[in-house]
Amino acid sequence: MAGMATYMGSLGLSAASYRRIIGANDRVRVGVVGFSDRHRNDHIPAFLRSNKEMNFDIIAVSDIWKKRREEGKDFLAQKFGHSIQACANNDELYNIKEVDAVMISTADFQHAWHTIEAVKAGRDTYTEKPLAETMDDARAVLKAVKESGKIVQIGSQRRSGANYQAAAEFIQSGKFGPIVMVELTWNVNQPGRWRRPALVAQLREEDTDWRRFLINRPYEPFDARKHLEFRLFWPYSSGLPGQWMSHQIDTVHWFANLPHPRSVSANGGIYCWKDGRKNADTMTAVFDYGPLDDRSSGFQVTFTSRQTNSDGETKEIYYSNGGTLNLDTNRISPAGGLTEKYASAMGMHANQLPEISLKELGEKISTEASTGGDPLTTAHIRNWMECVRSRKQPNAPIEAGYKHSIAVIMANAAYRTGEKVTFDEKTQEVMAGGKVFKY
Repeated sequence: MAGMATYMGSLGLSAASYRRIIGANDRVRVGVVGFSDRHRNDHIPAFLRSNKEMNFDIIAVSDIWKKRREEGKDFLAQKFGHSIQACANNDELYNIKEVDAVMISTADFQHAWHTIEAVKAGRDTYTEKPLAETMDDARAVLKAVKESGKIVQIGSQRRSGANYQAAAEFIQSGKFGPIVMVELTWNVNQPGRWRRPALVAQLREEDTDWRRFLINRPYEPFDARKHLEFRLFWPYSSGLPGQWMSHQIDTVHWFANLPHPRSVSANGGIYCWKDGRKNADTMTAVFDYGPLDDRSSGFQVTFTSRQTNSDGETKEIYYSNGGTLNLDTNRISPAGGLTEKYASAMGMHANQLPEISLKELGEKISTEASTGGDPLTTAHIRNWMECVRSRKQPNAPIEAGYKHSIAVIMANAAYRTGEKVTFDEKTQEVMAGGKVFKY
């Protein structure tokens, strides 16, 4: 017993955590934290593609809104062919000793807190992005997960896409050359995006737990719109940065092996949708990624997003002196690379990347509503299942979520303050105008 205790301690495992280690043949029983549209339309189709083979099951759902809780219970029972235990809150969920892991898809600002709850209760998690919208939350969840030793997969599903993995390998091998610029775009023209007027009309305060919803945000009277349309309202969501930029900036950190931007400037506003929202419907953010030291070259990243015209849709384009890596077309090409004509005039050699196709390595991301067939989410949830069993780190570990959270918070701070925002390495704080950015 003493030897086992020493071994457990070397792994950073408490006795409670050790008891939750899952055997190779044991069924993994999952609880749902937040019966959201994302979970219904994307998580479940992806889960069902691997759950029988991986011996995973869903047995419970927690949602503070009675309507969603009951919908989740009925929907999941139909999908899995057995009864589902409905829980009014996460305390009830974690009192179910059979629950081994949870899938978290609650409001943006709740992801960090709900992950902390889960790992402290000894459960592995699949946690949707953005991981955190404040540095207080980001630091707290990073610490909790690291101390727990639990498996946490952040919902940055690009990391499980074969085309993105091929792009990362190509850039990290040095074949692409130093990145000189990255252009990120995410445009939609969907008036109903993030708005739920019919659903808002059905939400009554007595059918939910408003104080539990707020968690650590400042108290304010019940507001059904903020409960259900949280992506329109800060401090419940940063909107465009948290929802969309978090996906794309994560690939920058991954490909370039960098922890965060050096500085961010942003501009935008509510130009079209005058519906009472507090988050921008149009934004441009400019990121400076170095040079971080004398040995590295720096580059700039632009993120542009609008909810008023969908032309351009989603694009992720990486530039080097030798050409372009385009994750919209899944091609590497010499486009824009240094030609012999201009190189020879300076006594230099041409720098032209070869034409390379990333064929059969994934599909580009669409801004259309999910049909439940997203191959990236399917691969990402399978990777989580594999890691819950193997105890290996997943494709998008907690550190990836921490990094994208820094960039999201910096972009949000730059937009809200109008300041050029930096990051203090020593304090791990986002700084705007010489002050720590909070709300």
